[in-house]
Amino acid sequence: MDILLGLVGKDYVMTVADRAQARSIVVFKHDEDKIFELDSKIIMATAGPQGDRANFAEYIQRNIQLYKYRNDLPLTTKGAANFTRTELATFLRKSPYQVNLLMAGHDKKVGPSLYYMDYLGSMHKMDFGAHGYGSYFCLSIFDRYFKKDMSLEQGKELMQKCIKELQTRFLINCPKFICKIVTAEGTKVIDI
Repeated sequence: MDILLGLVGKDYVMTVADRAQARSIVVFKHDEDKIFELDSKIIMATAGPQGDRANFAEYIQRNIQLYKYRNDLPLTTKGAANFTRTELATFLRKSPYQVNLLMAGHDKKVGPSLYYMDYLGSMHKMDFGAHGYGSYFCLSIFDRYFKKDMSLEQGKELMQKCIKELQTRFLINCPKFICKIVTAEGTKVIDI
């Protein structure tokens, strides 16, 4: 039931996730934060069963911090995405995590970037992406309205269109969403 959306703007990356924690036909709560801060300028939006999602995100978060302390150098977004993809592929052969991810970050040389990963260990750098049932509704909106180098206001408007479409057409009620952006200054939560 998880919904993840992400897009790359002019000098930012924006991710949106629903706030519901549900299993089967029961919703447990509406204030779950599915977007984890891995580093000061890297975030990871997660979708999947609650246990897998939380355990895998914390595992990646701690290992990225360990790398930073051991090497006295933070990972780039591409490096963090490749590490995460490798871990997904490794666990796929042991005890798989059923998690789908959008990793977003901002680096000095590269700028903003967004990586799409699924539970099978595939990864691709994208300008926009979506996971979950929301992708059925929002990918067509992204295709039509997404432009390179969108301003923050244009990005907010596009995400508002996606959320409105979900709340209008999607069978399951998704009343709350959380939006986080990553810029050169760091990560912050914004209202959309």
